[in-house]
Amino acid sequence: MISQTLTKDANSIRRLGIDALTEKLGPIGMVEFMRQFDSGYGDYEKERHAWLGGLTIEDIAGEIKGKQVSAN
Repeated sequence: MISQTLTKDANSIRRLGIDALTEKLGPIGMVEFMRQFDSGYGDYEKERHAWLGGLTIEDIAGEIKGKQVSAN
């Protein structure tokens, strides 16, 4: 069986691999296994600064303190 898979194209090998993982791990286990190899995309640092809109940690802490409601 191994010699047969070596002569197949990349898409066929990928499909066989996914099928084998799904058979042994189940669909959720297969997805969890595959997620271990996804390094993501984009530039997290640039995106994080865009999300924060230039806020500093001090700005955020000040907003949190200002919104705290006293228990009394």
